Amino acid sequence: MGKSIRVLVAKPGLDGHDRGAKVIARALRDAGMEVIYTGLRQTPEQIVQAAIQEDVDVVAMSILSGAHNHLFPKVVNLLKEEGVDDMLIIGGGVIPDDDIPKLKEAGIEAIFTPGTPTTEVIEYIKNNLKR
Repeated sequence: MGKSIRVLVAKPGLDGHDRGAKVIARALRDAGMEVIYTGLRQTPEQIVQAAIQEDVDVVAMSILSGAHNHLFPKVVNLLKEEGVDDMLIIGGGVIPDDDIPKLKEAGIEAIFTPGTPTTEVIEYIKNNLKR
């Protein structure tokens, strides 16, 4: 049996709502992935350090506070500064459609908005791993 896909589920910023992140974490775990959940109110620096220390394949961030245009790219840039270029970075939450292209240009490879089936997230991860 191969190595499990390791996913860091992170809640950046001051967003205090984590129901969606917990639903995704549970679905990923049920799909056979190893999930590390950071808990609420993480800084980009804390997320990057956890991703490196846990040697994850995927960083999955969830945000509802509206700070996605600042926090998501900051995580991508900090990972680059650390020389990490082989982690799949995805995001989700309440993100306006107009913001999605800019986030993808910044290095967030996929954005999942409310109502996305968990099976779609699972398949995306399985089909787009970099490692």
